[in-house]
Amino acid sequence: MRSLLIALAATALSACSYFEPLGPDAAGVTDGPAVPEAAAEPALKVDIHDGDFAQIQQFTTPGGVSVWLVQEPSIPILALQMNWEAGSTADPEGLEGLADAVVYQMNEGAGDLDSLAFQTRMEELNMSFGCGSGADWTNCSARMLTRNAAEAMDLIALAFANPRFDDGPFERHRREDLIGLKQRETNARYLASTATANALYPDHPYARQVTTESVEARTRDAALAHKDVLMTRDRLLVTAVGDISPEALAPLLDRVFASLPETSAVPSFEPITLPDAPADPIVIDLSQPQSLVSFTAPGLERADPDFYAASVLNYVIGGGGFESRLMKTLRVERGLTYGVGTGLRGSSAYLHTWIGSGQTKNESVGEFITVLKDELRMIAADGVTEQELADAKAYITGSYPLGFDSNGKIAGNMMGVRQEGLPVDYFDTRNAYIEAVTLEDVNRLAAEYLQPENFTFVVVGEPDFTRPEDER
Repeated sequence: MRSLLIALAATALSACSYFEPLGPDAAGVTDGPAVPEAAAEPALKVDIHDGDFAQIQQFTTPGGVSVWLVQEPSIPILALQMNWEAGSTADPEGLEGLADAVVYQMNEGAGDLDSLAFQTRMEELNMSFGCGSGADWTNCSARMLTRNAAEAMDLIALAFANPRFDDGPFERHRREDLIGLKQRETNARYLASTATANALYPDHPYARQVTTESVEARTRDAALAHKDVLMTRDRLLVTAVGDISPEALAPLLDRVFASLPETSAVPSFEPITLPDAPADPIVIDLSQPQSLVSFTAPGLERADPDFYAASVLNYVIGGGGFESRLMKTLRVERGLTYGVGTGLRGSSAYLHTWIGSGQTKNESVGEFITVLKDELRMIAADGVTEQELADAKAYITGSYPLGFDSNGKIAGNMMGVRQEGLPVDYFDTRNAYIEAVTLEDVNRLAAEYLQPENFTFVVVGEPDFTRPEDER
């Protein structure tokens, strides 16, 4: 697979102009990356996993940063992924959205560089740098020409050490959030997600929402202080792909993260156990010609050995596009929807669910839910076929390399493996685990997880339930 990944990455590079060298003296550079090798220091201890996917080098920098590196000399781009195990669940009550305010500011100026000067400097260096946040993790990513890595890393180090959080960008983000609060009032997916959270785990931080009050309560000082809560060295993971050695990368990373605090206190919570699903759909009124129907049931955590079998089953029921059971039944045979799909949420720290959604005309909501439940009931009772199993495994294994067609995607996929606590050989063994799934495995899970009464249904729209109660 490694040769395929190199070819894909080379193709992606040839189609991308953003990272071409700038300036008249940039073309024809043949003297290699302008990244100095590390000065004479104790040799790094590098553990090498030489798999079919790639050679992954694992090491810890002298400053304590844990790194996975794929050294790829054929592509002159270095991609970095930096993740911290702390996200919006660490936002103080009354300051919901503070993590998002922090990450928004990270490339909006640092040191003597205001927002425009910072963005201009990134353009001069042919680099990108930005941050984001989720419920459980905060992340930053960067891409740069390897020959500019030292200067690019210095700019990132400045962003971590001395971010400006100027009034202009800070107020801009506040305005954007307030506009977003108004827009979400007519966003069917947001309304469905909120209703589901309020019904199933109302007291958990996952159910907390950004409000007008929490946006207006934010201050620059609170955001700066919260940065040091989210971004600490002890919860940091790094993945990197590019034309650079561990010895050259380690001192650059130590400079980047030297300013971060060693640790901070973040809250932890008990895993969520979902209550029994209500018998009737939860309806959220929204004036629109179609209703969004979402459905949620208990699922499997990523570490569960049955997760691979569940992934295959999910492809059959709703994850396989037009090949899935629900699409064939609800769209092709009944004409009730343009699309319906399902997915597994197994990587969340506290919540593991089987989810799905689809849209249908308001007047056909009752029929849509009835047919969907009947299909789930049929799969739970009768299972899937050998042909469906074979087709699902063929697609899941065959499409896997397509997610690794750039240095950035490889770094991101490695980070996903690290976040989920999977072993370094996961890329080499993942397809074997899929191939090992048996029809008995899949049908056992179908009988356990796909009972219609397991699912909480939420409808957002103006549904007309035309079928009798006992048919739903």
